Amino acid sequence: MATPSGTQAVEALVIHAGRLIAVPGEAPRGPSTIVVQGGRIVEILPGFIERSGMRPLDLKDRTLLPGLIDTHVHFSFSPETKLWSAAIDTPEDVALFAFSNAKKTLEAGFTTVRDVGSDGYSIHALRDAIDDGIVTGPRIFLSGTSLSIVGGHGDMSGLNRQATEALYPYDYTGACTGAVECALRVREAAKYGADLIKITSTGGIMSEQARGLGQHLTDDELTSIVSTAHSLGLKVAAHAHGEAGVAASVRAGVDSIEHGTWLDADTAKLMATRGTWLVPTLGLLDGRKDESASPAVRAKMAEARSVAGRNIRLAVEHKVKFAFGTDAGVSPHGENARQFRLMVEQGPMSPAAALRSATVDAAALLGQSEHLGTIAVGKYADMIAVAGDPLRDITILEHVSTVIKDGRVILHAPADGR
Repeated sequence: MATPSGTQAVEALVIHAGRLIAVPGEAPRGPSTIVVQGGRIVEILPGFIERSGMRPLDLKDRTLLPGLIDTHVHFSFSPETKLWSAAIDTPEDVALFAFSNAKKTLEAGFTTVRDVGSDGYSIHALRDAIDDGIVTGPRIFLSGTSLSIVGGHGDMSGLNRQATEALYPYDYTGACTGAVECALRVREAAKYGADLIKITSTGGIMSEQARGLGQHLTDDELTSIVSTAHSLGLKVAAHAHGEAGVAASVRAGVDSIEHGTWLDADTAKLMATRGTWLVPTLGLLDGRKDESASPAVRAKMAEARSVAGRNIRLAVEHKVKFAFGTDAGVSPHGENARQFRLMVEQGPMSPAAALRSATVDAAALLGQSEHLGTIAVGKYADMIAVAGDPLRDITILEHVSTVIKDGRVILHAPADGR
C-alpha cells in the first residue's frame, strides 16, 4: 500500500501529547505536537504548538504511542463459532461478522493486523473495503485459507464425510499432497490476492482429531511451499506446535513460526541465526474453558498448558526475533492487549520489549517498517493514547482512550468525559 486509505477525506490534525513514545525501545519524549495531513505524520515538534485551520486534539494528559499491530488473528470466526457454521452462514454473513470483529480490534488500539487463516474470500473483501475507505477497520494483511495436509489442521474434520465434502470441498480447504500440488496452492493464493502464505506444519490444538501435534507437511512439501512463495515475493507463516514440525519449518526457510509451543533450545538458536520470527500467541489458551471441548481437544489443551511460556523464554534467552500475535478468533476479539501481561509474566519480558513486539518488530515482520511501527515524519498517522505509563504498567494498554488510524480519529474519550 503506497498511501493510507481514503486520504481524500482526512482532515488535518494537530495533536498535543503530554508524553510521546515515538519509537518503543527508545527514551520517551515529553510534551509534543504531532501534525497530521493527508493521513500521514508531517511534523513532530517539542512542546505544544498551535496550527491554524487544523483540528486540535488535546492529549496533554495522555501518553501517545504508535498504533498496535497484531500479527495473528482470524476475523472470520470466534470462540463461539460452531463446527457446522458453514451449513448456516453465507459469505455475506461471514463478511459482516468479520467486520464486527475488525471493529472491536481497531477500537482496542490495533490499527493493523495480519489475518492468518480465514476460509473463502470474505476477508479479502473486507481488506479491500477498508483500503478503499468504504468501511472503517484495521489495516489487514491476509493469507486467506491455510495450506495443510489432507485431514490435517486447517482441513475440516469432525463432520461426517457427506457433510464435509458438501461444505468443505477439497479445492476450497487449501489441502495439498506432494511438492507439486503444494506449489500450485501457493500460486493460487497469490493469484487471488493473498499478502502472505499461511501453512499448518503440524497438528493443531483446536482440531477435532486426536492425531497429535507432530509434523504434518513433509520436508519436501515445506521446501516447495517456501521456495514458491518466496519466488512470488510472499512470506510464509507456519503454524507449528510440535518440536519436530517447528524445526522442519525453520530448516525449510519459513519466515515466522506461529505458536512454537514446543520450541526447544537448538531450534531457537537456529531461528536466531536464520532470522526466523516467533509469533508466540500466548493468548491461545488464555480464558479457554476445557469443559466445552471434545476429549481430543481437551487432551491437547492440557499438553500445551504444561509448557506454556517456554517458547517465549527461549526466544528471550537466545535472542530470537518475535512479533506480537494473539490468535484472536480462538481467543476473543477486542481483548488482544491481554497478551501483553502474559508476555511480561511468562518471558519474563520488559514492558518496553513487549510493546516493541507489537509496533517496531511487528512492522518489520510485515515488511512495513517504512510506513508503520513508529511515530515518525512520513509514516501513516496510526496512533493510540492511554492514561498512564505503559512502560511501567503494561496492562494500561488494555484501556486505550484514543485511537487514530490514517489520520482519522476512530475513538476518543477526553479526560473530562465530554
